[in-house]
Amino acid sequence: MDEVTKNANQSFIHRFTDWFPGLTLFTHYQRIWFKDDLRAALSVTAVALPVAIAYAQLTGVSAVVGLYSCVLPMLVYAIFGSSRQLIVGPDAATCAVLAAVVTPLAAGDPQRHWQLIMTMTFMTGIWCLLASRFRIGVLAEFLSKPILMGLLNGVAITIIVGQFSKILGFRYQEPYLLERLLHTPQYLAQTHWYTLAIALLTLMFFILAKLMRPHWPAAMIAIAVATYVSWALSLSDDGVAVVGSIASGLPDFQAPVFELGLMRELVMPALNLAMVSFISMMLTARSFAAKNGYDIDADKEFRALGLANIAAAAAQGFAVSGADSRTAVNDANGGKTQLVSVISALIILVIILFATAPLAYIPASALGVVLVIASISLIDIKALWRLRKRDNGAFTLAVITLLAVLFIGVIPGITLAVLLGLFQFLKVVMRPDDQILGVNQKGILRSLGKSDKVKPIAGILIYRFNSPLTYFNAVYFKRRLLMRIANAETPVETVIVDGVSCFSHLDLSVMAMIDELYKQLRKQGITLILAGRKRELLAWCESSGVETGEGGIIIRPDLTMAVRMLQNYKAAVSQGLAPQVRKQDDPDEVLAHSLL
Repeated sequence: MDEVTKNANQSFIHRFTDWFPGLTLFTHYQRIWFKDDLRAALSVTAVALPVAIAYAQLTGVSAVVGLYSCVLPMLVYAIFGSSRQLIVGPDAATCAVLAAVVTPLAAGDPQRHWQLIMTMTFMTGIWCLLASRFRIGVLAEFLSKPILMGLLNGVAITIIVGQFSKILGFRYQEPYLLERLLHTPQYLAQTHWYTLAIALLTLMFFILAKLMRPHWPAAMIAIAVATYVSWALSLSDDGVAVVGSIASGLPDFQAPVFELGLMRELVMPALNLAMVSFISMMLTARSFAAKNGYDIDADKEFRALGLANIAAAAAQGFAVSGADSRTAVNDANGGKTQLVSVISALIILVIILFATAPLAYIPASALGVVLVIASISLIDIKALWRLRKRDNGAFTLAVITLLAVLFIGVIPGITLAVLLGLFQFLKVVMRPDDQILGVNQKGILRSLGKSDKVKPIAGILIYRFNSPLTYFNAVYFKRRLLMRIANAETPVETVIVDGVSCFSHLDLSVMAMIDELYKQLRKQGITLILAGRKRELLAWCESSGVETGEGGIIIRPDLTMAVRMLQNYKAAVSQGLAPQVRKQDDPDEVLAHSLL
């Protein structure tokens, strides 16, 4: 085989594994895994079936749509996903967002509601693919853990309050949570007792199943009992709401709605949904990947999520995300590969084709109980409160997000959460910490602090700015450096800036600021030295017209070299007034990675 053919084959294999990580794993499948995967698949299906039907009710579409949303997305993720344990499917937060956006646009038309759900699902998939294509999965991390914590707590509380109407047998007239809570006494007076009895029966059997057989699918058992009682006693004739008849077989294809006006209404909510779904999925996928000793790629996961959502729309379903409860069930039952998703999807497909008749008798109140139980697992007020002691700023962000979701709605709350995450990031970049470096008795450059073990070098100010320099923090950098010079204990003759920590890219505004700073310092008789990134800085200065070398800014390869070459430092060493600066031996002792 010649070199060209060999390189072509390697390139093909690399592209194949990059696009189809799931299939790549199947090519190395071991027969001893099958028993564990089969057991995990049966357990996942038992949990996924009632949850998918319940989430369909939450989304506002027919129960069978929840099943449609499981089959094709699970198969697609099994091919394109990089996680071995993650199960994709309907998710409480995702469905709450879909319902909040689509319900007012559908204006009470069930068919239009379904089509808009598919449209938003498709657009969410497109956003995910774009994020993967441009490798901007990091943007989704603007929703930091505290913000996501507040968001999920708020969504969970919103879902729970919304399901009380199903459990008690009345219909809310108000769209927002605060108004619903204010009218609670009037609603309680409308309680339908048969509906409440079925809900309590479902809850009782759920608890009994959990206590007596913890590894059994408690939700499925509870719903099966409630469905049997509903069928045997014909409770629908007594006013108990049930799912209703569901046609078996594959759905008739209907295209999503692509009206320009509605598209405008859905673009930003779809982006928000893509970010929330991705972050929720990544938290689950990363935790189980770490537990099982492998890594996952964020951009590949974004692509897999996008393709799964497009598949969901094509299957007439709604948006999906990583399902933490089903993933936990998969892992607890020893699932080794994505074959679990394949087997589970095929079982659900068989049910769609041949066994939808019993679903008609499922009481809506029983599904409401399942949704409340699922939502309670999202609530973690203790973790939220613990943030107050560890990081008061993070606690404030989480609480603001929680209150926003509760009082102004899910979509505005998510938008606010994204903006808070962005502002949090900008604050760190625009107003970062900075440090003055000195030298200890071992000759190692370290940050000056309260300890007297690190001393400044007389006449030399070594400055570190802990953020990439860009146009919106350049003025702050200059102001902080000049303030540090003015507050120095001894007159400053030379300023050395750690270029590694702050010069990450060419920014003309930054180079203009550096030129102004150099000229201002020169008037004060102060030499400016940039240490680190010598090649890049020389090129950037040349392209920006900034003088370097003799008569200009001095650029050195690193901080150690910059200090050693200074005449006043050499004089201080010769007089025993400063230790000899040396290369770093112990990484834990130094903050300047440029010295390594």
